[in-house]
Amino acid sequence: MTLDSFLKFGVVAIYFAGLFVIAYYASKRVKDIKDFYVGGKTLNYWIVAFSSRATGESGWLLLGLTGMGFAVGAHALWVLMGEMLGVVACWVFLTQRFKALTDRYESITIPDYLESRVSDTSHGIRIVSAIVLVVFVTAYLSAQLAATGKAFETFLGLPNLWGIMVGLIIILAYTVAGGFIAVAWSDFLQGGMMVAGLTLLPIVAIVHIGGFTPLFEGLSAQDPGLLSPWGTDGFGIKSVLSAVGLATVGIGYLGSPQLSVRFMALRDIKEIRQGSVVAALFTLFADGGAVFTGMCGRVIFKTLTDQETVLPMLVNELMPAILVGLFIAVVLAAIMSTADSLLILASSAVVRDVYQKILHPEASDKSLTEMSRLVTCILMGLALVFALKGGTLVFWFVLFGWAGITSVFCPAIVLSLFWKGLTRQGVLAGMITGFVVTIVWNSAPIGWWTAIIPGFKGWLAAHGFAEAKSLSNVLYEIFPAVVASTAATIAVSLKTPNPENAAVDLDAIHSEVIDVWR
Repeated sequence: MTLDSFLKFGVVAIYFAGLFVIAYYASKRVKDIKDFYVGGKTLNYWIVAFSSRATGESGWLLLGLTGMGFAVGAHALWVLMGEMLGVVACWVFLTQRFKALTDRYESITIPDYLESRVSDTSHGIRIVSAIVLVVFVTAYLSAQLAATGKAFETFLGLPNLWGIMVGLIIILAYTVAGGFIAVAWSDFLQGGMMVAGLTLLPIVAIVHIGGFTPLFEGLSAQDPGLLSPWGTDGFGIKSVLSAVGLATVGIGYLGSPQLSVRFMALRDIKEIRQGSVVAALFTLFADGGAVFTGMCGRVIFKTLTDQETVLPMLVNELMPAILVGLFIAVVLAAIMSTADSLLILASSAVVRDVYQKILHPEASDKSLTEMSRLVTCILMGLALVFALKGGTLVFWFVLFGWAGITSVFCPAIVLSLFWKGLTRQGVLAGMITGFVVTIVWNSAPIGWWTAIIPGFKGWLAAHGFAEAKSLSNVLYEIFPAVVASTAATIAVSLKTPNPENAAVDLDAIHSEVIDVWR
């Protein structure tokens, strides 16, 4: 083994050791299922803000978004704009209401909250939630494992399978041992690494290129569209739909369960104001740095066989071995910060929302915690199967899972915080609609639509979509799925009886919400 390889492996080993130390101390604090799933609701705003942002970004930030910056240049900044709007709107308008209501109901999962909010005694919301989370979390999680394999292969020259298996073992170990506490503490560490790495790398790359002027000249020489917000196709229907699709990624921050559960874990509603500033700055530096990293890579390398390897390629090109090791850890941190959170989320849906609340209400905390650890292992096994199939870009596989979770949960959660007329039937209708639209929009062959919509095939050809395989190649499925889910939720709620507790509960939290921003 060369000295460079030794340094790279050594830094990664230190990072893994840090995760095990966190897991050890966190495991000492896990006494019951509340500790395992929401950390006993004792976390400060730094931990919650970093954990929510690190979870919301995942491996797609360092591999997917940097790759998009490489491929389309400034057009990728629509993702930054959408995420900034989503994060700020969530913290300013939603988080305080959500925290107040979940504390009032003593909820520790999203289905807990929704069931209490609309008085669902049928457990329909819990069942649908569990099915949806297992399906989309498995897809999302498999993308994180695939990203781990890609990182090990590109940085260290190890087989893709080795990277996948190492990532799986490490994530499982600290998640199973320490539950949500280990996840949140490790997210804080990993989030800090992500922001630092994505701030440092583009600065080093721009200095290497010679400054901003050579950067922009280099991009323009390849294609002036790389400097346009409308991309290489110029302004038109195709570029506008693409921009809308990229910007609507931010919708997912308005109620996605894996993010919302962090707000449940916050120790004091009054810390939301400070947390909002931390979360916004995290997003600005991390997402902006990712896009500029890709753009710098385009100037330095011009072409790559796989655009999602631009960050590892830049690091290997510009950094000494010890910093390469640090960036390997940064990429793994981004992946693991989401994977661990998804595992906890899906595990809670199965164990808390189905096993405990429906099948075995009398189960002890000890047995539930053990069951949670077992289910966590099973879910990771399912994700491994899909990750090994490969062949899908991390960016788009993540976006599919993100769209599914967002369209099913966000409309119901947002409406539940403001509208007294939301009903159990409305929530179920919206969930099912979002689930179906996401899958059909993403997976149904484009030929189905051209066969039933007159003139649609010609429209696709005229606007640059002749090669589209599904509607998701025309417009990202999150937008139509969220619109359809919201419409179904409202329409059915208007036709069904309001829950008796809604007006009382929403009125009761008013003073708490106002006090946060005084």
